[in-house]
Amino acid sequence: MAAAEDRHRPGTPAYRRLNLAMICAGLAAFGMLYATQPVLPEIAAAYGTTATTASLTVSASTGALALAVIPVTALAARWGRVRSMRVGLLLAVALAIACAAAPSIGALIGLRGVLGLVLAGVVAVAMGHVGAEVHPSGVGAAMGLYVAGNSLGGVGGRLVTAGAADLGSWRLGLLLIALFALVATAGFWWLLPDAVNDHPGPQSRGGFGPVLREPALLALVAVPFLLMGGFVAVYNYLTFRLVAPPFELPVALVGLVFLAYLAGTTSSAIAGRASDRYGRLPVFAGGVVVMIGGLVLTLVDSVPGVVLGLVLLTAGFFAGHAVASGWTSLAAGASATQASALYVCAYYGGSSVFGAWVGTAWSAFGWPGVVVWVGALAALALAAGVFAASRLRRG
Repeated sequence: MAAAEDRHRPGTPAYRRLNLAMICAGLAAFGMLYATQPVLPEIAAAYGTTATTASLTVSASTGALALAVIPVTALAARWGRVRSMRVGLLLAVALAIACAAAPSIGALIGLRGVLGLVLAGVVAVAMGHVGAEVHPSGVGAAMGLYVAGNSLGGVGGRLVTAGAADLGSWRLGLLLIALFALVATAGFWWLLPDAVNDHPGPQSRGGFGPVLREPALLALVAVPFLLMGGFVAVYNYLTFRLVAPPFELPVALVGLVFLAYLAGTTSSAIAGRASDRYGRLPVFAGGVVVMIGGLVLTLVDSVPGVVLGLVLLTAGFFAGHAVASGWTSLAAGASATQASALYVCAYYGGSSVFGAWVGTAWSAFGWPGVVVWVGALAALALAAGVFAASRLRRG
């Protein structure tokens, strides 16, 4: 483990290059990971299947990613984080191209699952890489910028596929996203500075035991499971709501609602810096409260009202996530890599489980059912954050 004084400090060229490289990784990975989300109605229609089955093209990727996080983290410890991220991005691009030509819904879901597996080589270690390479004084800000890159990748991927679908081909949209990810991957390779704390070799003793035995860390790991599960469910089923009465919006216009992700780009960067300065719990709690307020606002039968609610929900989610991710890494100390791996596992596990499961609320109760489900998940996440803070103060 490199000493803190040897890591990249804020304001240095290496710190800036690392941040830019991780933004490129986020652009590529998250552009591919959620590319099918805005075109779920078109995928369902093309293959003659249901909304819940079509949503598996998202849940298969995130679920496979969640399952792969822990073994991939162990592999990266031996192989090196930098090598793991580079190879993972290249393999993901190849699979993303194959998804555009999938002949059946089963093939598409299968390919998307394998895509999630290889993307684990990127997202499972990216948070740990930032935490290990950056001086503690800049971890919050760096993590916020990484999350901002994730949100930019998410909005870019969704806009491209939605726009292409409205022109007549969601398959073209998936292909364009793959090419966009290839360019971002090239930027990542070029920008990433030499690592100061990435020494492949046998794993350190202790493994995940210290994290699993600490209630505060388990509470922090529960936060992304709950928040991300609700967040993805909102975006999955809001698409179906907006193309149906009373809105009946065209797909390209529905795709524009994903511009709300830009609010997350801004809020994550701001929240990361604010948590370094003002403390993590107040900034985290504020983010979750804003998320819940935005969720409630989406109940109105007005496009401007729904969009405003989505902007608030997205800003609040990414603020809470940016704070919780850096908080977990710092609270874990010597077990930061393992804690970050569990955090990422929970993040995508929640996306997979609740991204599909909340579909039962949509089918039975419509949009109000989705709002109740997601509101309960956010409230539980807030309680987990408060519990973690109280335990860490006592410790």
